[in-house]
Amino acid sequence: MSKLVKRLVSRDISNRLDGVSDAILVNVVGLTGNANCDLRREFRSKGISLLVVKRTMAARATEGTSLRPAFDDANGTIAIAYGCEDFVTLAKEVTAISNVGPYKLFEIKGGVMDGEALSAEKVKVISKWPSRQEQIAMLVGQILAPGANLAGQLVGGGRKLASQIKKIIEKQEE
Repeated sequence: MSKLVKRLVSRDISNRLDGVSDAILVNVVGLTGNANCDLRREFRSKGISLLVVKRTMAARATEGTSLRPAFDDANGTIAIAYGCEDFVTLAKEVTAISNVGPYKLFEIKGGVMDGEALSAEKVKVISKWPSRQEQIAMLVGQILAPGANLAGQLVGGGRKLASQIKKIIEKQEE
């Protein structure tokens, strides 16, 4: 491949990965054509993009970006999975698909999060973390809990008093 073509391909990869700061490297070599098409369809439905590239071309295209450390220990042809709402959700989706059904040969090779290279094991550990939505739900629950407790305590005394008055009225009516 000539230098001109390499530069064009590298520029195309760089444009596709523009704005991407976190990604997971996977191996799709060995998947049948149908399995590969199904995998891409499944990823697309979840908002995940999959880009198969040669490691050296991807390293050249991501030079100076936060994705660059992911390609230091990789070798051969790899696929870059990126997208989703956050990295944890991406890791959960990719981990759930790996080694399942027709995707037996699909495997996680590593990744990059916040400019730090990750091993395949670290990506699997991250997939067990709470996602962004789950973290927001926990935070909102923690913020609202003291107010709910206070409201319950304020209303509780009045409720008790009202029920006692109601009982007294019922007794006098009898």
